[in-house]
Amino acid sequence: MKRQSIITTVVAGLIAATGQTAIAQSFDGATIEYTIPFSESGGSAKWANFYVPRLSEALPGKPTMVVRYRPGAGSTEGANWFQTQQDKGDGLTIFGDSGSTKFPYLLGDPRVRYEYAEWTPILASGTGGVVYLPPELGEKFDGDMDDLKEEFYLYGSQGATTLDLVPLLAFKMLGLQVDPVFGVEGRGDGRLMFERGEANIDYQTSSAYLANVQPLVDDGLAVPIFSWGSLDEDGVIVRDPTFPDMASFKEVCEATEGCETEGVAWDAYKAFFVAGFANQKTIFLPSSASQEIVDTYTEALRTVVKADGFMDAAGEVLGVYPQLVGASAIEATNQATSISPEAKQYVLDWLKADYGITME
Repeated sequence: MKRQSIITTVVAGLIAATGQTAIAQSFDGATIEYTIPFSESGGSAKWANFYVPRLSEALPGKPTMVVRYRPGAGSTEGANWFQTQQDKGDGLTIFGDSGSTKFPYLLGDPRVRYEYAEWTPILASGTGGVVYLPPELGEKFDGDMDDLKEEFYLYGSQGATTLDLVPLLAFKMLGLQVDPVFGVEGRGDGRLMFERGEANIDYQTSSAYLANVQPLVDDGLAVPIFSWGSLDEDGVIVRDPTFPDMASFKEVCEATEGCETEGVAWDAYKAFFVAGFANQKTIFLPSSASQEIVDTYTEALRTVVKADGFMDAAGEVLGVYPQLVGASAIEATNQATSISPEAKQYVLDWLKADYGITME
């Protein structure tokens, strides 16, 4: 596809109080390729296609935007490709990742050839999740897990290095005796195990919880105990805005004997929580994009997320979560792609000791 040059236009007139002229990037007649490292059928495709028409309308010149799919190797193949595109700073190439892209990076997966520090984040999207128990166990929950530590739990898991790393690590920190049953194909299969009585602890992402677990709660067949929480604009874990009356894992951890919200285990948990949930998906520009292009995208995205009706539409598709733009997106992405050597080693040692998994 032949790329078209970006036309720099000068917006005439003086800006009140400053007397300066404003310079904006126009993408009139251009085609912008938005690549995600997944197939057309996944949640990332849904996310990308939610933003594409809105971002196209908000960018100067109203360019054509096309979503390109580059699945493979758990998303590392597409991310490795984007690393080779860092010289494409004309604003016509953007990339969207997911927690599945961040986890291999944090774990030092040998397939990773990309470096997040060299990419420019412009928007960060989060999601959430809820942990729940059967009623006979849920009735023992009173804000902490101390009365539930003697129980033995079965949990349907997609694998210890998938997004299930977050609940498995959380369960360990809480002192729960959880035996994961690996090999389920999706969280929906884990829920079905719970419904059949084959598992007695589970979590679902927010949208799946509302659609499929809330009816169980209403019928007295499940009891929610905590959400993963959400990340505010200062990078602090707070209650999930979708479930404001439900305690976050941080609150339950603080109330449970032996669970600490500081130290190496907490640092490890928070790194993967942010990467897997609080900042699960991020839009990036290549590092060579000029500040003018970065600012143009930032302002366009800010227009998108502040538009009338956006939150209602996003709530139906993405969930009721902050869509962070500009400096807030940068801070969230820094947290989502950073882990101390001690915290990383803690997770690697835990994966090897408990599940026989190594990154070699």
